[in-house]
Amino acid sequence: MESINQCYCKCICLALIFMLGALSSQATSRALQDASMYGKYEQWMARYGRVYTDINEKEKRFNIFKENVAFIESSNKDANKLYKLSVNQFADLTNEQFKASRNGFMGHECSAKTSFKYENVTAPPTVDWRKKGAVTPIKDQGQCAKTTQYLISIIYMQDVVGLFSAVAAMEGIRKLTTGKLISLSEQELVDCDTSGVDQGCQGGLMDEAFQFINQNHGLSTEANYPYTGVDGTCNTKKEANHAAKITGHEDVPANHEDALMKAVANQPISVAIDAGGSDFQFYSSGVFTGTCGTSLDHGVTAVGYGVSDDGTKYWLVKNSWGTEWGEEGYIRMQRGIEAKEGLCGIAMEASYPTAYLNYHKNQCLQVSTLKVYIKICT
Repeated sequence: MESINQCYCKCICLALIFMLGALSSQATSRALQDASMYGKYEQWMARYGRVYTDINEKEKRFNIFKENVAFIESSNKDANKLYKLSVNQFADLTNEQFKASRNGFMGHECSAKTSFKYENVTAPPTVDWRKKGAVTPIKDQGQCAKTTQYLISIIYMQDVVGLFSAVAAMEGIRKLTTGKLISLSEQELVDCDTSGVDQGCQGGLMDEAFQFINQNHGLSTEANYPYTGVDGTCNTKKEANHAAKITGHEDVPANHEDALMKAVANQPISVAIDAGGSDFQFYSSGVFTGTCGTSLDHGVTAVGYGVSDDGTKYWLVKNSWGTEWGEEGYIRMQRGIEAKEGLCGIAMEASYPTAYLNYHKNQCLQVSTLKVYIKICT
């Protein structure tokens, strides 16, 4: 009997040793995985210059980073997706924080139906305004804020990209009208266009920006009025040095991708989209077909359209989150979907500036008509 008890005790001890060994192995494996992930995190912090206020904030951001990496890796394993995600500058933000930091577009009700000057245009199968020299390099709106002091959580950043969208459309029409591409000033709009809907770093609306530029008789260059990413006092001296002028703006017929295609065939177009999803947050390459709604929260610029190698139709869209995001700052979004609003609502609120004139001294052609002299500057 005693022998049986001894044997029983030995079996229990061996089982306990085995269980403890397995638990220890799992703990070691988790520790190694965490160590590897923390190493990636440190590399990511160094790459994007991320510095946190204290160790608790750093650990909090690490846990978010780890969850985002898992989400990205899981998404990229889906062979049915036509696009890929990557660990970018937004990897330490929850999706809610990302949306809070980037959602500054202020939607508006569609205006009464007006004439659409591109109605009878026959659009070519593909367009890329970059190849025609009508698109400036990708810009980075950064962490636009009320002051230069802001929390690293970035939840207090605001989306000024509606202004970037409007300026990109202005830059495009200037090139098409004068043959000269020049970077125009977003900071002038941040500082000076604050009496209406647009509120600098608080966000804005492309149509309001076009209206301000028209009423202000033009917009300065980026070189003259450079972007600082901070709400400032309007510099009237810099503001008065106009490099581009428009006579107004027009809306593309809403919820009509064919109309948008005709417009984009003729000039870069300001568009609004729903960019709040996690897939959009970490988009890296391919034709984006991800899940998104029509809660317009972000202004971008449609600078072309085309068809991918696998036959998927897409919009070529310029963003303003720097070249680290997307396809060097761009995203290709699926075109021609069943929903009339277009993917992510891209066809809902599109607009463009009209009748651009450039005012530079010593570059004016004097034209006589009906005994009235008009100076047209190029």
